Amino acid sequence: MTDKLVIALAQTTQSVGDLAANADAMLQWRERAAGADLIIFPELQLIGYPPEDLVLKPALVDRANRELDRLAQATADGGPAMLVGTVVASQGVLFNVVALLENGAVTAIRQKRELPNYGTFDEKRLFAPGPLPAPIDFRGVKIGVPICEDIWFPFVTAHLRAEGAELLISPNGSPFEVDKDDRRINAVAGTRVRETGLPLIYVNRVGGQDELAFDGASFVMGADLSIAHQLPDWEEALVLTEWEKWDGQWLCLPGERHSLDERPADIYNAMVIALRDYVDRNRFPGVVLGLSGGIDSALSAAVAVDALGPDRVWCVMMPSRFTSQDSLDDAVECARLLGVRYDVIPIEPGVDAFDAMLGDVFAGRQRDLTEENIQSRIRGVLLMGLSNKFGHMLLTTGNKSEMSVGYATIYGDMAGGYSVLKDAYKTTVFDLSRWRNAHMPSLGKGPAGPVMPDRVITKPPSAELREDQKDEDSLPPYELLDPILYGLVEEELSVEQLVARGFERDMVARIERLLYVAEYKRRQSPPGVKLGSRNFGRDRRYPITNAFRTL
Repeated sequence: MTDKLVIALAQTTQSVGDLAANADAMLQWRERAAGADLIIFPELQLIGYPPEDLVLKPALVDRANRELDRLAQATADGGPAMLVGTVVASQGVLFNVVALLENGAVTAIRQKRELPNYGTFDEKRLFAPGPLPAPIDFRGVKIGVPICEDIWFPFVTAHLRAEGAELLISPNGSPFEVDKDDRRINAVAGTRVRETGLPLIYVNRVGGQDELAFDGASFVMGADLSIAHQLPDWEEALVLTEWEKWDGQWLCLPGERHSLDERPADIYNAMVIALRDYVDRNRFPGVVLGLSGGIDSALSAAVAVDALGPDRVWCVMMPSRFTSQDSLDDAVECARLLGVRYDVIPIEPGVDAFDAMLGDVFAGRQRDLTEENIQSRIRGVLLMGLSNKFGHMLLTTGNKSEMSVGYATIYGDMAGGYSVLKDAYKTTVFDLSRWRNAHMPSLGKGPAGPVMPDRVITKPPSAELREDQKDEDSLPPYELLDPILYGLVEEELSVEQLVARGFERDMVARIERLLYVAEYKRRQSPPGVKLGSRNFGRDRRYPITNAFRTL
């Protein structure tokens, strides 16, 4: 029985479905961890997390078995053993597992018991729950391996402690969410450590996967709740942790403790990493977006430049007769500050053409929202044309406040491939814009200075689809609207509950109605990075046809 261990934490990214590339990357990380006894990887590292229905393909499971065998054979060289997350099939059902690979073989497999089935997670339809796991005997040390959700409840860790576990290692696939760092460390890991009296290693993945951003932020917590190591957020990292046994208790020698992003830097970096990996892994040469001179498109362009670099971002101003000179000037200045390609394509010829085409049919009717939406749809057609011709993905620029109440044009400004603001309320957009003008994000590839003129942030928001239009002509001020929406969406409150908070009843009832009737639009909106607890899409799944109202 050993009284010393060196355990390497590999905080890595993953490529969902590219098993060979994931396996190759693990072998490279293992080479870098020379001198460690064991290297541990995040949840489902071999498959990529979340795999969704990919794991239902028998061919993927077969390939996973072959790649796991290849990894196991590599450990015959006497280097670090590996703790690898993968899937296995047994008696017609699938399990989410970790496998211990050492001395050229798979020497232990443990199955995940607690399967999350809420919010972004859908594991109960994919996997069967495993039994309460026994500790793994590694070189005479009993190691408990609770997998991700297993540490959010007391049952697995209590069982491991009762079975003689001396140390807990938890591989995770835990996506970013505002304020989640504190919950992971204090509410979850801290609670399990207090209950068991055992130190815990928490390793999480990094990178973007469709609508999810994974922030890493792996750590080692001692039995006394102290943090011995804190890995950075958003970056791949490898750390070799040194462990010694004193008086029957495993202790981790102190190491580097990185500071984690505070708000809104964490939100901004989540947007950056999600867009970067979405564009790169889907092999787009870059992105194209409409730059209107407003704050939403300005912030979207800034995030794109920080994610991809200015040479891969193409901004297009598409003015109409309602576009103000301020907007024209602000768009030019945004493009200059960001260093991106900037083109101007006026839409008036298209507007005139549609007026002529629809003139006979529309005869005798007043101009209304229809003509406003046609302008937006012309812009969508132009941008999609550029996307088709040159290959750039169209980045949409709508925010969560607009998407909540349907203040967006389907097949117009909603057209596109991805949205970095989809889960950001308008007030958050203002906060992020002010922050980015004053700070350089850690992941940023853009300029260190301001990315938009101050006037973009201070002027009243407007779609500029009619003369002297302002958002507040149709909506309450965002400082009032966003708290109502947060209550209706994130907190699932009723009208009366929000009235009790001091909001006006008729206004809340109107916003609730707009929220529900816009569901059909949101179903047809592009994916966008999850930032809070209830994003539209993976977290909140409402019926389109829905007559329920709380008032």
